[in-house]
Amino acid sequence: MTTKDPIAEAAAAGATASAADLQDERLLRDAGLRGAVVAFGRRVRAGDLGSLPVIIGLVVIWAAFEIISGGIFLQPDNLVNLASQSAGPGLIAVGIVFVLLLGEIDLSVGSVSGLSASIMGIGLTSLGWPFWAIVLFSLGVGALIGVLYGFLFTRFGVPSFVVTLAGLLAFEGIQLLVLNTNGSINLQSNSFIVGFSASAFLAPWQGYLLAVIAAVGVLATDLRRSSKRTKAGLSTSARSLTFIKAAVILIGLALVEWYLSQDRGTGVAFVFLVLVVVVMNFLVTRTRWGRSIYAVGGSEEAARRAGINVRLVYISVFIITSCFAVLGGMVSAGYLTAVTLSAGSGDVNLNAIAAAVIGGTSLFGGRGNVWSALLGTIVITSIANGLSLVNFTGDAPRFIVTGAVLLLAVIVDSLSRRSRASHGAA
Repeated sequence: MTTKDPIAEAAAAGATASAADLQDERLLRDAGLRGAVVAFGRRVRAGDLGSLPVIIGLVVIWAAFEIISGGIFLQPDNLVNLASQSAGPGLIAVGIVFVLLLGEIDLSVGSVSGLSASIMGIGLTSLGWPFWAIVLFSLGVGALIGVLYGFLFTRFGVPSFVVTLAGLLAFEGIQLLVLNTNGSINLQSNSFIVGFSASAFLAPWQGYLLAVIAAVGVLATDLRRSSKRTKAGLSTSARSLTFIKAAVILIGLALVEWYLSQDRGTGVAFVFLVLVVVVMNFLVTRTRWGRSIYAVGGSEEAARRAGINVRLVYISVFIITSCFAVLGGMVSAGYLTAVTLSAGSGDVNLNAIAAAVIGGTSLFGGRGNVWSALLGTIVITSIANGLSLVNFTGDAPRFIVTGAVLLLAVIVDSLSRRSRASHGAA
């Protein structure tokens, strides 16, 4: 009886992927824009859909709500509100992406976000702490929670589902103790967190400046990567495509800023979310630590044999997930200008997980990116926002529509995995 070597399997898969990538890169180099279209079509047929399904879904959702609402949904004021509403849940979803990349789950992010909001409310009102001290203390609590989860998971083999479910219950109880008889705490409108989350917007020139910085940053990064590949004797994409990509980003972001500035402009909290996504996506795709996350999520045994400290990877990811839950809870409380016993409860956990999955992160581990948190959060927030505009109030319609979209996303993920497996076998 022969046994399969996971390292050999991983090497074979990597060789297949590398051959496909090289073929696509030759198309990009030799045929320019036409080659890019052909290469994209080939990846889609192979099951590598990327963010395509969620982008198509978002267009359909926005178009449907624009028609049903009588042209209200896509008005600048509503889109400004939608962006601001997305900031808190989006930060929580960023953390969920990391734990899903490992093929694990964290069911306590809602409770942790509610606990951090409660700590912030007590700290700002009863204790009179400076805001920076509250942030550091809350992040410290989040880090300790992540260490606890990672220790129980790696040392005793407690499934992440069980250990985080226990955390969900425990931290909801601690939140009740923190708030005690207060029940709810109103945050002062002039406090930093309220201004940051709800009432701070970029001036138009600041938005345009960020658009230029983003385009120049993408251009410089792509040119630097192309130069490195050329020096290493590897094929690169056509230089014209690099400039086209940067121009599209610049024009697209400038148009978004122009449209939102017809109302209040782009919310600072939403800009913060986008910057977080950019930074964390860089870390997960361009660093050794990030590549280790993908390796462990793809095959833990192969990653261990390759010399990766699997235990440290798990602990670091649980810490990241809890800390982003802390930040998301604070921003959400600031947007609502209040902390209540219901903060972090209800569907906060499920929405964060659904956002990551709808955005394109696989439940099976090893595939996805941080941008999926942003895209998925916008989808879920759009559903809630659109339903309220067309007078479908209450949780029932939102739960039904969100559940249907989530199921569709998982079906697409499963089909794409099957397609990639069949192409790999061929």
